[in-house]
Order: sequence, then C-alpha cells, then structure tokens
Amino acid sequence: MSEVQAATELKMTITESAQDYLAELLESQEDDVLGIRMFVNAPGTPKAETCIAYCRDADINQEDILVDYEKFTARFETRSIPFLKDAFVDYAKDRMGGQLTIKAPNAKLPQVNADSSIEDRINYVLFNEVNPSLAAHGGEVSLLEVTDENIAILQFGGGCQGCGMVESTLKDGVEKSLLEQVPELSAVMDMTDHTDRSHAYFK
Repeated sequence: MSEVQAATELKMTITESAQDYLAELLESQEDDVLGIRMFVNAPGTPKAETCIAYCRDADINQEDILVDYEKFTARFETRSIPFLKDAFVDYAKDRMGGQLTIKAPNAKLPQVNADSSIEDRINYVLFNEVNPSLAAHGGEVSLLEVTDENIAILQFGGGCQGCGMVESTLKDGVEKSLLEQVPELSAVMDMTDHTDRSHAYFK
C-alpha cells in the first residue's frame, strides 16, 4: 500500500475535545515526545486492541503515515490503516475528570489481501480456520511473532496447553495450513509451556 493510498483509507475521526486532551497530555511530557502514534495490536482477530501511545524517536517507523493536527502530530502504523477505518476517538468529561474513548469497528474484522503483512495473513488462517477446529477441545493458538528468518512463533492455550496430542496438532494441522497458505514462511515453532497440563484436553 502506498502512502497516498494509506492516507486516503484513513477515514477516522479524532474529535476536537479528544485533540485538546491529547495535546494537553503531550505538553506535560518530556521534549523527546514527538506526538502520538496510533496502531492496532493483533488486527483482524478477536484479540485486536486499538492503542494510542506517546511517540518518541525510538518508536518512529519510516512507513508510518503522518497527519498534522492543529496542536500535535499523529503517526499511524501503515499495517493498521485498514483496521482504523471509521475509528472514532473522543474525550468526554465526567465526575471522575474525563475519559478518552476509542471505537474502532473494523479492528477485529479479517481484512486480508495480497498486500497484507505476513502477520495479518497468519492471523487470518489461525483465527478463521485453525481456532474454530481447536475450539471443540477448548483450545486455541495465537501468533507471538514472526522472526527475521520468517519463522512463525506460536503459543497454544486452553485445552491445547499441555495436551498429549499438541505435537500432532501442530505438525499435521496448524503447520500444514500455514505453510500452504503463507508460502513465505520457512517454519512454524511452538513456544508454549506444556508443563502446565491443568486445562489439557488429552492428558
């Protein structure tokens, strides 16, 4: 996705009250804070979380989309752009002082195409094809990271943690599906602590 395309897709709203609140927070920070950065953790999955954080030099990604608001600069993670579409950021005062709210209706919706990152494509396979099958045993699997060598590091949970069949599940099911559908992957590794068998389906 080009920067122009990303900027065009960034159809979100930060209300004036939210802008004033964020500007006030930024003014109270050290000089090394350059503005805010907005992104979605685990986008396109049920665990998606929309975040606004202070942006310092170390946080800058050259692929971020910059938007200059009247009182501050905001950076938006390019990968998160499709998931931030129609997002609404507001600040409302209340008896406790006030609250910043973020509503991102598209954050949890799978949005995968040929330009999607390798992480998004892995998550799509895990949450839409693999996890529905594992749910029958009360299990789930999630992506921790993709290494520089394109190895997907996974973590099993629920009934899959400590399960006696997890190695077979990984090799014959999860790994096979991921390598077929995400050809850039070189390998799949399980980093789960399977010594905890308290919730295991097959012990």
